[in-house]
Amino acid sequence: MSTTTSSTRKSLLWLVAVGFFMQTLDATIINTALPAMAAGLGESPLRMQSVVVAYSLTMAMLIPASGWIADRFGTRRVFFAAIVLFVIGSVACALSHNVGQLVAARVLQGMGGAFLLPVGRLTLLRTVPRAEFLAAMSFVAIPGLIGPLLGPTLGGWLVQYASWHWIFLINVPVGLAGCIVTLRLMPDLRALLRRRFDGAGYAMLAFGMVSISLALDGVSSLGLREAGVLLLLVFGFASITAYWLHALRRPDPLFDPALFRIPTLSIGLLGNLFARLGSGCMPFLIPLLLQVSMGYTPLHAGLMMLPIALAGMAMKRVATPLITRFGYRRVLVVNTALVGITMASFGLATPEQPVAMRILQLLVFGAVNSLQFTAMNTVTLRDLDQDMASSGNSLLSMVQMLAMSLGVAASSVVLAGYGEVFGHASAPATLHAFQATFASMGLITVASALIFWHLPPHARSVQPEEPEVSGQR
Repeated sequence: MSTTTSSTRKSLLWLVAVGFFMQTLDATIINTALPAMAAGLGESPLRMQSVVVAYSLTMAMLIPASGWIADRFGTRRVFFAAIVLFVIGSVACALSHNVGQLVAARVLQGMGGAFLLPVGRLTLLRTVPRAEFLAAMSFVAIPGLIGPLLGPTLGGWLVQYASWHWIFLINVPVGLAGCIVTLRLMPDLRALLRRRFDGAGYAMLAFGMVSISLALDGVSSLGLREAGVLLLLVFGFASITAYWLHALRRPDPLFDPALFRIPTLSIGLLGNLFARLGSGCMPFLIPLLLQVSMGYTPLHAGLMMLPIALAGMAMKRVATPLITRFGYRRVLVVNTALVGITMASFGLATPEQPVAMRILQLLVFGAVNSLQFTAMNTVTLRDLDQDMASSGNSLLSMVQMLAMSLGVAASSVVLAGYGEVFGHASAPATLHAFQATFASMGLITVASALIFWHLPPHARSVQPEEPEVSGQR
């Protein structure tokens, strides 16, 4: 390997890592800013979930198409376009004057974010020697830990000492630098054999995901009546069923149905969906609780999220030994229940609760949640052969982003429902609504432990842990 080649490869690693950092930072920086954004846009902070849902749902929709688009148009062109879309979406977010404009801008931002990691990972897969690929992806995965660690605190600081617009505008200089480096360093790779894209299957799958997510989001933010919600749910599930039947007949579907014959993958995907449906709402609910019901400033609320990230990083060191000793099934059944119980414990939160107790609560949640994500991700992918690895990983990434979108939407529905029960007229009533919501979402997570009971009892971690690259730790 020449010095030039080695130097270029290192620069390429940094480019992909920075793109991943932009994506993960923007997924978390917004959470502490929601109350300030709501005040600036004349909206209730309890009705801002669409801003979060729009971003993650757009990413879930586009991830299945990212590989084919990169093969069709070239990695350099697609990665460059992804950064440009991300920057334009960021500027549009900062210029928004109402929630509708902000949601539309977040969709544009999500369109760019959806391609940053998959196309970057595909580029590394085709340029980095096989023996160095795991180390390369581990390096790229580091921003996936730093983004959630820095995002909430940076968002709170910018809101408190500047304005919420700056949580989006800080992406502009980073994005412009990324565009220049992309044109200089990113190789323009394409597939040697160009496969046909399953457009009909993609349309069915995307429509199903959007319909189900809009049905949940529509209850609390769009004001849909029962008939509208039911109609969206029926069309959504019918579309996903139609995709499944379509995939069984097509020789080159988006996701081969043969993937689901692998027990660890099918159980891992279902477990990811339902477990994240509960825990995925926590980065959205906790900053809201702290600011709306506890009187925290945005910066203080952001700092209170640090224990979750720090405990999560610390847990990475013991995750593999735990799984190796006790096996995936035992770890996931017990730990899923612990995640749900810890989430439900936030239902006991009150303004009078000692800060030390609250920090301990956040540390415990960060630790068990990190172990949950590590175990779920690795068990889902562990039995895939080389031919199915790329497709299985894309499917897992899509499920993760969809679950995060559905989790935020579902928790907003539950919060709105309890708001109707307790009323919004007083601060104690709002606090009671939050408490009941945490308890309910915790119970949903506990219930998902039943899915992991069906894992093979002998499955253990026998290989180095797969790097986390989904944007969620």
